[in-house]
Amino acid sequence: MDVEQDIQYLKGIGPKKAQLLKKLGICRIFDLLVHFPRGYEDQSCITAMSELVPGEKAVIAGTITAIQEKHASRRSMVILTAMVTDGTGFVQITWFNQKYLKQKLKTGKKLLAAGKVEYAFGGQGQYGMSQLTSFEIFDADEEATADLGILPVYPATESLNQKFFRKTIRQLLEGIGHIGEVIPENIVKSYKLMDRDAAFRNIHFPESFNMVQLARDRLTFEELYLIQCGLMLLKKHTQEQKQGVRHRSNGYLVNKLLKLLPFSLTGDQQRVWNEISNDMESSVPMRRLVQGDVGSGKTVIAMLALLKTVENGYQGALMAPTEILARQHYEGFTKLLEPLGVRVALLSGKLTKARRETLYGELINGDINIVIGTHALIQDKVSFAKLGLVVTDEQHRFGISQRAKLERKGSYMPDVLVMTATPIPRTMTLTVYGDLDVSQIKELPPGRKNIRTFVRTPDRRELIYKFMRDEILKGRQGYVVCPLIADNEESNLLSAEAVYDELTHGIFRNISCGLVHGKLKQSEKEAIMQEFYDGNIKLLVATTVIEVGVNVPNASMMVIENAQQFGLAQLHQLRGRIGRGEYSSFCVLVADGKSQIARERMNIMETTSDGFLLAEEDLKLRGPGQFFGSMQHGMPDLKIADVMQDIDILLKARQAALETMNNRIDLDYVLPVLQLQYKEHFNTITET
Repeated sequence: MDVEQDIQYLKGIGPKKAQLLKKLGICRIFDLLVHFPRGYEDQSCITAMSELVPGEKAVIAGTITAIQEKHASRRSMVILTAMVTDGTGFVQITWFNQKYLKQKLKTGKKLLAAGKVEYAFGGQGQYGMSQLTSFEIFDADEEATADLGILPVYPATESLNQKFFRKTIRQLLEGIGHIGEVIPENIVKSYKLMDRDAAFRNIHFPESFNMVQLARDRLTFEELYLIQCGLMLLKKHTQEQKQGVRHRSNGYLVNKLLKLLPFSLTGDQQRVWNEISNDMESSVPMRRLVQGDVGSGKTVIAMLALLKTVENGYQGALMAPTEILARQHYEGFTKLLEPLGVRVALLSGKLTKARRETLYGELINGDINIVIGTHALIQDKVSFAKLGLVVTDEQHRFGISQRAKLERKGSYMPDVLVMTATPIPRTMTLTVYGDLDVSQIKELPPGRKNIRTFVRTPDRRELIYKFMRDEILKGRQGYVVCPLIADNEESNLLSAEAVYDELTHGIFRNISCGLVHGKLKQSEKEAIMQEFYDGNIKLLVATTVIEVGVNVPNASMMVIENAQQFGLAQLHQLRGRIGRGEYSSFCVLVADGKSQIARERMNIMETTSDGFLLAEEDLKLRGPGQFFGSMQHGMPDLKIADVMQDIDILLKARQAALETMNNRIDLDYVLPVLQLQYKEHFNTITET
């Protein structure tokens, strides 16, 4: 069987079911094989009806003694009730609008059912009678014990229920033959891994819960091992593909800028700058990630690195995720570097066609030393005379392929510096940024204002906004952040549109306000953000679109509504939009704090300003989903691994991947697997 075929060609699927399966990410037959259970139900033991306990799940086996059909007047509902006995007691099972079952469930038929035990009180039930709710009925035409065992529970959708997945995956496993190995034999033996074929069969239909654990450990190791191999190969390939740029020691321009800066580098900044300088002076292309908390001074490090490449006769490029952030970088770079004779240009979508064409020519001719822009930098028309360094700001907003496209614009393999203000726990760094060396800036520059954070309940909103209005009347600016764009009947969370309407018609009616969210066109968002940046808008009501890329020193106040809905790392990022100037800054988290975890999280935010500590706590409290949701752009999805739960397996898988990189035979074994499974993610490798 060709597991790479479209899922519709699997027996019993067809085009209609294939469309539903594709909603679950199941496009190929192989995708169904890695559609792993989200849990299991132990149905290996039948409970006597006389021993059923209300509120507990149970499996019963018995004989149907009576079938009753009733018609409810409302909505023409048909109610079918079966009475089942095993000789020790009776259980009632009720179906709604499934009249066809009456022909199948005859009196005297043996029945196997699993569900939650409840007592029926009045209504359609017989008072005091045990009944099953949320139940499953197994094929009544088979013997009652035919389907007993530990049954998988799969993520499902619409008409594709548990019965469908169990039946289809069982048939797939029966028809697929032996599932071949993808990990080198010596790695399997060395790390005592379960055989791959056995792992797939036991993850879906286990012999015991111990076998479930062994199967999961094996498949988790496999997934993380292959990703680590891919990232290591990507790093190796990019470093060996072209001749690297070897920079000289820091010269006149770099030393001049260090003297012109109105501050001295912090200890962390100096250490990271030394690491970058050493990388750039090596003939091996630099691949380095700089993680720095909000306001830690990453931009000046990027500026020094770009200046270093310029004084060595090369060009530099800085790619930012938004136009307003690119423009802010451009203004800052121009102010400091043009007096040194360095020509800086901004490649913006707002440029006229004639100006863009001129700029393209100046880049090719080498007349421009440093270009700053957004995704426009990776357009086909952009070429460089001598590209020496590529810097990407807020890397998680760009995919691996986007970064690689910019890197390939040089005739040499340029050095690459990646920056992010989103603190990432070490476990996530290993997985998300495995192809990069990592530096951290934790120390904040002296003089950076501490942001005072307060947690308040919704009944204090009037006082909160009065305080905010007073701050704005003093000349300051502020943000209000909401979890939703528009009101939703199914949610009681506050929306940006509703809060904007309330505030502009109420306490802020005489103050210039703006509204920005993800549904606005990019040009509209940029225009509103620019008005806020220029000080024309005093209060900005927004969703999390402001999380990255706004530097407004005059903004000193932020209110985050329904703060319990956000992750700690995200709250910290939002909070980092204020406290950038000379004024005392205040962040108010409005939260109901109904659950213990919600209260814990808000307390951490109130007492902690260390973004790295908050990221670790967030990972413990919320799991890795939030990080992967925003950062794994360009990375393969994890099907079974959980990088928080499986840190020990991750470290073993990384060690095994390192061993594979040093073993040519093992590397040749793994490469075709990566080419097949991860081609779209590691296309640079697979082209080799």
